[in-house]
Amino acid sequence: MNILLLLIPAALILGVFGLAAFLWALRSGQFDDLDGAANRILYDDEGRPPAPPANPRRRR
Repeated sequence: MNILLLLIPAALILGVFGLAAFLWALRSGQFDDLDGAANRILYDDEGRPPAPPANPRRRR
């Protein structure tokens, strides 16, 4: 029963830290564009130069 005197405050402190981390992420804009990163892979980058061709002389 004495362990509850340690576990309950520890759980409350961890909960407060988790809430503070969530609020910090919310205020810093971490959740502003949820679909942008998922859709970005579907589009080609027009500004990127093409990759150089492989060197056929170099063999091992």
